[in-house]
Amino acid sequence: MKTLSKKQKITSIIAASSGNLVEWYDFYIYAFSAHYFAHQFSGSSNPTIALIATFGVFALGFLMRPIGSWLFGSLADKIGRKKSMIYSIILMAIGSFLIAILPTKDSVGDMAIIFLLIARLIQGLSVGGEYGIAATYLSELGSKGHRGFYSSFQYVTLIGGQLLAVFSAVIMEILFTPEQLGDYAWRILFALGGILALLSLLVRKNMHDTTQDIQKNKNRGSIKELWKYKKPFLMVLGFTAGGSLCFYTFTTYTKTFMINTAGFASQTANYIMLAALFCYMIFQPLFGALGDKIGRKNSLILFSVLGVLGSYPILNILSGTQNPLAAFGIITLSLVILSFYTSVAGVIKAELFPVHIRALGTGFSYAIANTIFGGTAPYFALQFKSHGIENGFFVYMTITLIVCLIIACLLPKKTELD
Repeated sequence: MKTLSKKQKITSIIAASSGNLVEWYDFYIYAFSAHYFAHQFSGSSNPTIALIATFGVFALGFLMRPIGSWLFGSLADKIGRKKSMIYSIILMAIGSFLIAILPTKDSVGDMAIIFLLIARLIQGLSVGGEYGIAATYLSELGSKGHRGFYSSFQYVTLIGGQLLAVFSAVIMEILFTPEQLGDYAWRILFALGGILALLSLLVRKNMHDTTQDIQKNKNRGSIKELWKYKKPFLMVLGFTAGGSLCFYTFTTYTKTFMINTAGFASQTANYIMLAALFCYMIFQPLFGALGDKIGRKNSLILFSVLGVLGSYPILNILSGTQNPLAAFGIITLSLVILSFYTSVAGVIKAELFPVHIRALGTGFSYAIANTIFGGTAPYFALQFKSHGIENGFFVYMTITLIVCLIIACLLPKKTELD
């Protein structure tokens, strides 16, 4: 691995993180604005059914993540992290611009939801590649004893992308009426995302690659080579299941949950999520540094234990909360628990694989679990609700966290980054 100066590391962190922020803004603005445009793509007049259809597209977008992580992860292991990250963000810009100009069901009928799906598949392909490369890149930048802190900036900007998405929705609700938002104004959010993606390309030119001459290994970045490391691959799959499900539940679905179940107004829910996500973003480097002190394995165990004990009561209490300040406190508590996972998740995955297969191994294993458990979280939650057994979703979360706890206890002490 190339030795970089402190200044080069800081420049590279900023460059990688800025692109990561934009990628996740582009991906998450869909979830935070879905209730504005769901009626324009679904044929149902029932708002819950319309949301199920729209979040179904959200879930299907995750199906491209494993393909994206395989494609861009393989490229990153073969030609370098920097080039692969640049290609992924160009693809995200294309997907965002497509959504901004999509025709609705009034003009093209049932094809509207198909066009929306195609655009989301393109975005899923892009963001599927981004996670694994960013996790690998930031982990490789960090020195021993500080890798948790360095890698935590992946989630600082990932959450920052969510925060920017919520903030954008708040601004739009101030500038436009609900009728205007449901008619055309929601498109502005996606057009903005496409523009920001293109601008971030300029910043990523300042990145310094972390890979040395890995071309010596002819099987670098290949599925054949990855198969040699199937044990760490399966371990990442296992603990990512619980982590991703909690992440998308507490950071993405919570807004819909507050509106549909707790009865909050959309604007109030936006303000609550804006404040909670800001706190969550600040938590990441603090918990990353804590993970360096107590051990990243212990951080993952703490997340699992607290998640098993707290997820059901947190969501159950939130469902009956009418006070915005109380809702903020409950959501922030869930994000404190989640921070034990997200602050060190990237480096835990990356350090299980050697350099010549790291980006592919990190991204591909994460993407599969994220697709199955993370991307389907809002969809399954709404399905449970529509069948009158919303608490069943809370039980489902608890079971995945028990699996996460078992795997966390089995993680090896010595890693490929040591």
